[in-house]
Amino acid sequence: MTTLASQNCTRVSPDTVSINDTEISTYLKELKSLWQMLSDKSSINRQLSFDNFYETMAFVNAAAEIAHQQNHHPDMHIGYNYCNITFTTHSINGLSLKDFICAAKINEIST
Repeated sequence: MTTLASQNCTRVSPDTVSINDTEISTYLKELKSLWQMLSDKSSINRQLSFDNFYETMAFVNAAAEIAHQQNHHPDMHIGYNYCNITFTTHSINGLSLKDFICAAKINEIST
């Protein structure tokens, strides 16, 4: 089985349908419960805490590099010692494999 983190995002066409509940459940398990799905199943979210602003910004910059490489960009809310990061696939108004691939890659840089 190929892990999510080892995959790369591919373009999602606008006629693509959101992934199903079984796939979501499987992918969330691989993310080790670090990510939460919104109740409307449109996005996944993770809240991270850091010791200071420098560590927060180092994480944000590393996450931005991943998003740039994968061409899939999250919404991020940042404060002194936290980052709240949300992935959704805007073109389909829901979740796609891309969201979970990027979340897995983010997990690799956050401990």
